[in-house]
Parts: sequence; C-alpha cells; structure tokens
Amino acid sequence: MASAYDREDGLAPPQPHGGGPADAYDPNYVPDSVKTFVVHLYRHIRDKNVYEINQMYEGGFQRLSDRLFRDSPWPSAEAVAPYCDGDHVFLLLYRELWYRHAYARLSPLTASHRSESWNNYCDLFSVVLHGVVNMQLPNQWLWDMVDEFVYQFQSFCQYRAKLKNKTEDELQQLKQFDKAWNVYGVLNYLQALVEKSMIAQILEREKEGLEQFTATDGYDYQGGSNVLKVLGYYSMIGLLRIHCLLGDYHTGLKCLAPINLNQQGVYTIVIGSHISTIYHYGFANLMMRRYVDATKEFNKILLYILKYKQYHQKSPQYDQILKKNEQMYALLAISLSLCPQNRLIDENVSTQLKEKYNDKMTKMQRFDEEAYAAYDELFSYACPKFITPSPPVLDQPLTNYNQDAYRLQLKLFLYEVKQQQLLSGIRSYLKLYSAITITKLAQYMEMDEATLRSILLTYKHKMHAVDNNGKIVSSADFDFYINEDVIHVVESKSAKRHGDYFLRQILKFEETMAELEKVQLD
Repeated sequence: MASAYDREDGLAPPQPHGGGPADAYDPNYVPDSVKTFVVHLYRHIRDKNVYEINQMYEGGFQRLSDRLFRDSPWPSAEAVAPYCDGDHVFLLLYRELWYRHAYARLSPLTASHRSESWNNYCDLFSVVLHGVVNMQLPNQWLWDMVDEFVYQFQSFCQYRAKLKNKTEDELQQLKQFDKAWNVYGVLNYLQALVEKSMIAQILEREKEGLEQFTATDGYDYQGGSNVLKVLGYYSMIGLLRIHCLLGDYHTGLKCLAPINLNQQGVYTIVIGSHISTIYHYGFANLMMRRYVDATKEFNKILLYILKYKQYHQKSPQYDQILKKNEQMYALLAISLSLCPQNRLIDENVSTQLKEKYNDKMTKMQRFDEEAYAAYDELFSYACPKFITPSPPVLDQPLTNYNQDAYRLQLKLFLYEVKQQQLLSGIRSYLKLYSAITITKLAQYMEMDEATLRSILLTYKHKMHAVDNNGKIVSSADFDFYINEDVIHVVESKSAKRHGDYFLRQILKFEETMAELEKVQLD
C-alpha cells in the first residue's frame, strides 16, 4: 500500500540531478534566449497582453526549460534584473517560476531552498494584498500559483516528517527555518486573498446580474487587474485541498461553498483546476458519507475527461490528468460499493468502471477480509497525500511520521466500512420485497428481532447525511418505513435521461471522425 500512497500529489516527481550543465551552473550567466524571454515577458505584462503572456508562460518557458535547464536551475533573479528594469513585482513572479522549476526538475531540495520559496510567496502575496497590482495574468498562471503554493506546503510537511535519515546539517536547517510553511501562515494567506478579493460577494452579486465575473472568465476589460480576484477565487479551491490534506472535510467544503459546481465557472476553464476541485470535493463528500454528491461529481468529471482528454495530450499536465482520472475511478468504485447509485452513472463511465474495477467491486460487496483488503488498496491508491502540519520535536529519538496522518484516515475509513458490514445483506433482502414483516426478515437473516431493529436503524443512519445547508438528506436508492411490525419498502424511480443517449452518440461520432482522419488515402 505504501508504494501507491508515496506518489506525490501535485507536480511530477523531481528528476535526479544529472551531470553536465548542473555541475557547472553559474547563477549569474544569462543565455541570450533567456534575455529575450525576460525582455518580451516583461513588456507583455506591462502592456497587459494576456494572450502573449500565456503563450510565453505555457510555451516559451517550457521549451527553454527543456532545452537549456533540464537538470539545472534558471539564472538567478538578480542576474535577469537588468532586462526588466529591476521591476520588483516582475522579479517576484520570475522567482515564483524559478522555484517551481527547481521543485519539478531538481532533487534533493534543502530546507533553505524551501524556506526561500516560502519567503518569495509571502512577498508576492503581500504585494497583491497590500499593494497596487495593475496587471492582467492568464488564469492558467494564477491557478498554477495557488496550486504550487499548496503543493510546496504539502511537500515541506512530508520532507519535515521524514527525520530518520536526516543529517545533522539538515536537522539544523529545520531548526533554523522553523517558521517556513507554517500551517497557520499558509491558511491565513489563502483566506486573506479570499477576503480581500471579496470574491464570495462578487459571485453572490453575479447571481443577481450585478457582476460579470464568470462571463468574462475573471478578466477585467475595463483597464483594471484580474490578479487579486482570480487568486481569491482559486484560493477557495486551495483551502478545500489543504483541509482535505488535514482531514477536515467539513471546513474544506465550507470554503468552496461560494462556487456553484452545477454551473460552468472560472474553475472549469483550467483543466488542472477543474480536476483538482472535483477530486477534492468528491473525496470530502465520500468521507462525510454524502455518497450521492460524490458519485454525481465523479461521474460528471470522468465523463468530461473521457470526452476531452485527447485535446490535452500535448499538455505538460497530461500525465497528471490521467493519474487523477484513475484515482477518481477508484473513488467512484468505493462510493458505489458503499452506496449503490447506478442510476446516477453515465453508460460510458459505467463501462470504463467495470473494465477497471468490476472484480474488486464484487469483492467489496461481500464484507469479508478480501473486501477490506480491496477497500484498503483502492483508498490507499486514490486518497490525497495527507499531512501532519505540526513541526517535529527534534530533541527526541528521530523517527519518520510522514505516514501517520494517512494511517489515521485509513483506519477511520475502514472502521466506517466495517460498521456497514451487515447493511449489504439488509439491502439485498429489502430490494426483493415491497413489504415484509420484521419476524420473517429476522428469520431469513438468522438473528433476533431486537438485533434486526438495531441494524435497520443503523441503515437509516448510515444512508443519511447532513448537507452543506444543514439538511438531512438520503443517499440510498430506496427508502423504507415500519408500520405495525411490517417493513414497507419505497423504491425511487430513476428519470429517463434522453440527453445522455445523444451525448453518447456524439462522442462515438467524434471518435469515428478522429479515426477516419488518421486514415491515409492512396
């Protein structure tokens, strides 16, 4: 289980530091192509040319990184300062890219590097919060900024929790930089961006037709800046993710409440934002027994990925899209095993799910040791990489505690699974009858009536949850009530969804056209 869980949840794992350019790295040497890149990027940011900024950010930066800095850092901010007039805000943005590249390409990173990156984020967010930022930046960059901020916090917590093989110098650095990536500091910056941007109020006013945030994709076409508003918007998703990593699912969902997931929004514009939002939203609902909400959202995003993943094959995020796709199929398998809701699943998603997890889902219905092993395996593969946010006590015997939070969440999850052990049998019997006496059902299940009543109450409890509005909602696909020792079963009827049929045919047509375009005619 540990090997699946040990994968980083964020950017691709850092590549080993190779020989060659990295060994002779001179932070003050700036190649001509980098000078040109910095000059043009600076000019486009000053001119608020979002299209050109995005081209350089998504294209130029990646190409230069692959060609010149595959296993070495970019030139230092001080070295490129002459090519951007020493602009303070631009250099903060440049350093943000510098550290992100270092996290993705270089290994190992020291506590000193991690602390410097933290300080740069503090300076950058402080300028956004307290200064006058007259810029328009692409949504992709602003999302990556928040996403990377959360990832580096998560990475630092994992690094700090692996004490066993740390050298004396590494332990000394942890003591020296003990204020870096403090959980309260991370949460406070994200919350401050949400509050200062007034994004919750903007989204509320938008419902009344008084604002146009979603319609303009968050951009300001009146000569203003989109940076604070969009950072505030994405910070709500960042807060959801952090609270999921901490195991505080209720607070995480509360942070996301201003965003209406039933409509297109700014979160759907960037594929990474879209997937991260639904993954963490679905996982939080799963852990809070809101199985219907989890199943609905997993179904929607998996259908979306199925239809559109071909358009992201050249994206640097493509591998992560595929990984999250596989994880969400595993979570959907868990959700449907605990609370069958097949009427909510699209036919294409259901087909994919059966191909991947049909055997495991059959096992999970049995609730024996094999079933627990299947739940354990899928949960360990698909869960976020939980963190322990508190700093270590360095004067005690050094041990690794980076898996403690994961083990706790796994234990709580499997405890919930075991509590539902007998519910599967109850469900099987009740699905066969419209009415049955308690005496007869107790005989079938080989238990006394008092125990059966207790199990029926447990089923009612486990198949209900409290939604975001405080209402108690049912997750079951049928309900029952007891009147004079007779159980009456009421099964919900699924509405016919004619639109799904046409969507499936359109998808098949698009796949056929794509195949035909590959055929070369003589």
